[in-house]
Amino acid sequence: MTALTHETALPCPHRQPEFYRGVVVKRGLAWVVDATLITLFTFVAGILTLSVAWFLWPLFFLAIGAAYRIATLASGSATWGMRLLGIELRNDEGARLDGTQAILHVTGYYASVMFAILPALASVVAMLVTERKQGLTDLVLGTAAINRPG
Repeated sequence: MTALTHETALPCPHRQPEFYRGVVVKRGLAWVVDATLITLFTFVAGILTLSVAWFLWPLFFLAIGAAYRIATLASGSATWGMRLLGIELRNDEGARLDGTQAILHVTGYYASVMFAILPALASVVAMLVTERKQGLTDLVLGTAAINRPG
């Protein structure tokens, strides 16, 4: 009987642990930075739309957040918060995310946080216990957050 394995070009956590050292904490801090920026952008949208965005705050917050995350992940494989903390997402080939992968990653993130708290908590637990510190979306897509090489 043969075990099915999925080969990946991501750095090996045993041979190159420096790529994963501190990534979970950095992801958490990057999330705080990104949430702050998205809140600021949504506030500015409220001003620019003559307060319409304030009445529709949740919708604007979600739309601006999705656009921000997709644009930053597609252009540099990291949100501004992730860049500030020196981490980026890589796909299973070890490459930076492209536009489609960014959309899929953001969709997975929103699915895990929007529908129930359990998937979001499971994602955090997965980051704490998996070798490559991968959340649920990362495990499904084969992506991982790593310390920026270089």
